[in-house]
Amino acid sequence: MRSNLNYCSSISKPSTTGSSNIVEDDGLISGKKRRSGFVLLVLFGVFIYSWAVFRYRFQRLPSPLTAEQAGESGFSEVEARKHVQALTQLGPHPVGSDTLDLPWQHVLTAAENIRKTAHRGVAVQVEHFHAKAGANRLDSGFSKGKTLVYSDLKHVIIRILPKSTSEAGENGIASEAAENAILVSAHIDTVIAGEGAGDDSSSVAVMLELARGISQEAHGFKNGVIFLFNTGEEEGLNGAHSFITQHPWSKTIRMAIDLEAMGVGGKSGIFQAGPNPFAIENFALAAKYPSGDIVEQDLFATGFSSATDFQVYREVAGLSGLDFAFIDNTAVYHTKNDKLEFLKPGSLQHLGENMLAFLLQIGPTSHLPKGNTMKEEEKSGQDTAVFFDILGTYMIVYRQSFASVLHNLVIAISLIIWNASLLLGGYPAAISFGLSILSVILMLIFSISFSVLVAFILLLISSSPVPYVASPWLLVGLFAAPALIGAMTGQHFGYHLLQIYLSNVYPKKKQLSSVNQADWAKLEAERWLFKAGFILWLVVLSLGNYYKIGSSYIALFWLVLPAFAYLLVEATPTPAPSPMPLRLATLLMGLPLPITIAAGTIIRLAATIIGNLIRSDRNPGGSPEWLGSVKLAVFVAVVICFTMVYVLSYVHLSGAIRTIILGTSILFGFSLILVLSGATPPFTEDTVRTLNVVHIVNTTGSYGNKQHHNSYVSLFSGTPGKLTKEVKYIGEGFSCGGDKVVDFVNFFAKYSCWSHEDTEGGWDDSDIPTLHVHSDTNGDERKTKVSIDTKVSKRWSLAINTNEVEDFTLKANSKELVPFGNKSSVDGWHIIQFSGGKRSPRKFKLTLFWAKKPTKSAHSVDEQATEKQQPLLKLRTDVNRLTPKAERVLRKFPKWCSQFGKSTSPYNLAFFTSLPVMNHGSRIAWADRQPGSSKVYVRRKDESAKEASDASRSAMPSERRWSSY
Repeated sequence: MRSNLNYCSSISKPSTTGSSNIVEDDGLISGKKRRSGFVLLVLFGVFIYSWAVFRYRFQRLPSPLTAEQAGESGFSEVEARKHVQALTQLGPHPVGSDTLDLPWQHVLTAAENIRKTAHRGVAVQVEHFHAKAGANRLDSGFSKGKTLVYSDLKHVIIRILPKSTSEAGENGIASEAAENAILVSAHIDTVIAGEGAGDDSSSVAVMLELARGISQEAHGFKNGVIFLFNTGEEEGLNGAHSFITQHPWSKTIRMAIDLEAMGVGGKSGIFQAGPNPFAIENFALAAKYPSGDIVEQDLFATGFSSATDFQVYREVAGLSGLDFAFIDNTAVYHTKNDKLEFLKPGSLQHLGENMLAFLLQIGPTSHLPKGNTMKEEEKSGQDTAVFFDILGTYMIVYRQSFASVLHNLVIAISLIIWNASLLLGGYPAAISFGLSILSVILMLIFSISFSVLVAFILLLISSSPVPYVASPWLLVGLFAAPALIGAMTGQHFGYHLLQIYLSNVYPKKKQLSSVNQADWAKLEAERWLFKAGFILWLVVLSLGNYYKIGSSYIALFWLVLPAFAYLLVEATPTPAPSPMPLRLATLLMGLPLPITIAAGTIIRLAATIIGNLIRSDRNPGGSPEWLGSVKLAVFVAVVICFTMVYVLSYVHLSGAIRTIILGTSILFGFSLILVLSGATPPFTEDTVRTLNVVHIVNTTGSYGNKQHHNSYVSLFSGTPGKLTKEVKYIGEGFSCGGDKVVDFVNFFAKYSCWSHEDTEGGWDDSDIPTLHVHSDTNGDERKTKVSIDTKVSKRWSLAINTNEVEDFTLKANSKELVPFGNKSSVDGWHIIQFSGGKRSPRKFKLTLFWAKKPTKSAHSVDEQATEKQQPLLKLRTDVNRLTPKAERVLRKFPKWCSQFGKSTSPYNLAFFTSLPVMNHGSRIAWADRQPGSSKVYVRRKDESAKEASDASRSAMPSERRWSSY
């Protein structure tokens, strides 16, 4: 008996037995019309079902509970929302501002109320922690090549412990719980651009309501719970770092939970977990509405988004845990629209109930993982967890060791079946296998090409290179439609080549008519197209398994389920060895579960990519305008090819091809018309374009000559596209272009607009920072001591030329902030980024240790060369103050624009200065001029250091030194 049970259906000689079925029963002629309807129905069903999966998984939120409904120890969104409202009413409250005292005081007052109302068997301790100055140097992400220095940060800490039942407890506190704590963390501070409803007032509010609930339940705990409300997160994760490195309670922490937001509202899901799987495993057991996916963790690890405090807890403290984030409406992140009205009802209830259940699950356990084991666990890679939720109802968690075994098993079985089938099929099967792979390659090439072409068309017909940002649904017509046509076209070429080859594999038999011979080739080609999907996903699974990528679980579903359906439905023993058309049951059985697993994640990821385009140009004007749309187009095309490979194989023997092409073309054309007509503007009041306004006072210039301040207002955007429309709306004498690159120390504005009109008001010379060289010695090693006075600024960035300087130290008030050693650099610069509270120091001492072998950039000895070469130091100081000119510009902002805040962006007033590289003993030495003075002091080549020093002192006022401004 002959069977089609082989995985890749080897080529078989045609037979007259059952051949009439090809034509008359399920054949090409009688079945073509019927299949056309099925194809259209399946395609429509896939898109509708995918959207329904997304809505059910991510848009379904629990009903908010009142205090009465939640009970004494439950979670009430109504109560938590009151905290969000109180915090957002205070407006933006960045570090160093007077406004930050008000939300900090609100949290402290709420904490004291929790302490007063706690259960009599629970001890609640409330601390106002004033962190000392410190330095935060992380090795990865946005912190690479930086030292983040902070000072004068204030946090609120609540520690909840069960009271001791024996006399051994210290101060009535259970000693075991005091030494084993779970940290829950969020930050109070915001950026200057928004009031921070999502980032991070929602998390702060959830933590306050959680602390109230836990204070009623912790009498049965064996672990303490510490709630940290820190300040300084937006300036480089400094709040978390100061707590971990300075507070004594940090030594007792065994697990860290960070609550964050990269949008506002919706479901707060886990996007980082581990490395120890204890936390995610217990969350999966306890959570009422589990939400989280390792796909987001893998993307976050690539630098897809910004950093969170969880990075500090993992890298500095060596802790495992969970990182949650609100991610809905990510376009509002760090803009004016991060406000309460966009916070969907049920968002806080979802996170609050999940967190409360999780804390109640792990609070009583005695098996918390020990801290400081992260590096060993990450190195082994076997104890990490793969996790994902199914429709927000169940969470699947298994360990990487099990994933590796499972994936290896599936890969091995697949390879055995393929090898056996190819050996049985011989040379014709091998050629067919190669042509099926070619069909996949052609499908990807055509789909990506068609979709990417649209990105360039948009540049020609739209005022913005990203005209779909405010209307994300346009993605379907602009990119998905051409990607689908391209995928179908590329696969059809492969199908045609397979058909030609198969029709000539064997000489025509007398028992088969020419029509049946051709039909046989078409049906066999169709099956090879379907099985090409197995090959595609097998390659993905193999690569993911090799690199231990947790997201490989998606490939597992898309390989195993369709293959199982194919084996069950298509490869059943039949008396007729001749191939038959693919059955609709194969698709209906094999695709629903993979779509259920992946569709919601894919749609959410697409929405996140679109939202991130608003702030995608980290060096404004530094990336091609088409880059964002091209990335999105490639993503859409790849998703279409990978997920539609099975469905599209069912299309080519139907009469639906023209209908599909016509329908998708109409959809594409309609989308283009909407963009061209302006009916769907790229930005709206709710989905804004980011725009930054900085009044710059630049004192950098020709060293050794009389210096005139260059004062102007700079306008730049992190959103791709020119600022022609915005500048016309604002007025104020702006000129735009890429010929005036502005070096903001942390980044470059390679395209910007500038205006010199009315820029001398709102600041004075006493605001200008100074760099003074106190000494420059050249013994065994050259060492230069520089004093920095930032004047009114409590937030500044200093770039140090590491091509010249091997190492450095930084001190403030005799305290060493940055010690010698362990400096990294990016593009030849190490950046010190400082931010602090109102009482932060303004004067610093920097000691530079020069490289023993000077690089070419230090060759200059004359004034012209000195002016052109890279400086030794570049300083930018920020002042949270609006000058009259900047205030007018902000007042005239278009409603579709908003300022964008981040740690590397300047405030609305910034001062630039620098120090040149000088050869030791050269004719031109370190020049110094106080603001408003034209005097210059130099050390000449024939003077010794002592003589130069004496000569300078005789000409200088007291406290004057060789310096640069």
